[in-house]
Amino acid sequence: MFDKQSISRRTVLKTTGGSLLAVGAGGLAGADPGETVRVNVGFASGRGRSAALDVADDVVREFAFDAATLRLPKRAATALAERDGVRYVERDGTARALSTTWAYDRIDADVANINGYTGAGTDVAILDTGLPCDDPCLPNVGAGKAFTDCTSGCCAPWDDDNGHGTQVGAIIGASESCSCTTGIAPDATLHGVKVLDDYGAGSYSDIAAGIEYVADQGWDVANLSLGASSGSQALKDAVEYAERNGVLLVGAAGGSGPCSSCVGYPAAYEEVVAVSATNSNDELASFSSRGPEIELAAPGRDLTTVDSGGSCATFSGTSFATAHVSGVAALVMAQGYDNTGARTRLQNTAENIGLSSDEQGYGLVDAAAAVGLNSSDD
Repeated sequence: MFDKQSISRRTVLKTTGGSLLAVGAGGLAGADPGETVRVNVGFASGRGRSAALDVADDVVREFAFDAATLRLPKRAATALAERDGVRYVERDGTARALSTTWAYDRIDADVANINGYTGAGTDVAILDTGLPCDDPCLPNVGAGKAFTDCTSGCCAPWDDDNGHGTQVGAIIGASESCSCTTGIAPDATLHGVKVLDDYGAGSYSDIAAGIEYVADQGWDVANLSLGASSGSQALKDAVEYAERNGVLLVGAAGGSGPCSSCVGYPAAYEEVVAVSATNSNDELASFSSRGPEIELAAPGRDLTTVDSGGSCATFSGTSFATAHVSGVAALVMAQGYDNTGARTRLQNTAENIGLSSDEQGYGLVDAAAAVGLNSSDD
């Protein structure tokens, strides 16, 4: 478990930088002498190349630019670095696609997670096209229920036969080991409530039934990355019922922009936190609906997440902005807040990014501030 001491982004960066320096040149100092390490070796001569290949346990690849990636004991790598004809020996590192992490970092989810706020103990219902049963990026999928049929290859009635629910769910709760993205609340339990079919469409009555079901389970957060341009009394009744029963409902404003007073339903209902989408420059995404119902903004442009079949893909939409807010809501409710208190907390700790109120509401959701880090609003 991470130390829950409050630390700032600057402290996180300083700590990370210090640990990198402590590893030493080449990143090998922390390894035991006999430990097998994966290294990149650059050659200055054929003799250097031959020496490196001779001591390698495994040649992962050879490059055309006088270098190779090898697996070998740390002691051999250290000795190799001292040989004539070898330009460098460095431990092989890891990089991630920038689009995977910009939003996670922008709302300070990295700071919240490294302080131990990961959503453990909370239940997040994803009312959508379903969730996969066995995706390694989503190991915390719990119970589910289907209100529309799953059409093919279904591991459960609430399996995702479209992909949208998986994409949204990964932003909320993907494992930290997932290669596509890291979830805002990676230890929250995700529940697939299938109210949309394989085309991504669902009736108001199915959606209302799904919301009622979530309320009856006593789950904490309901993510509603769906919507329509007009409302329904049954849908309105359902969100009122869920709000009374302790569910924090988070809904997508919609993608009708540029427009005014065009927030879709159910996000437009007062019981639902309506979320608009921003880009990496803190501008309102051009497609994002706006209006007086907007309560929070969140990243929703060029976001990499898990696609169906376990692949990674990049998407844009208020659906994905909504998932960021639901993830932060899970972090807050894990601290003991009820739905009303968590909603107020999200409002009071949002970051003003200079947009109009019908574009950002209270501001950009801030995970670190919402859980009490980097904030005086406690």
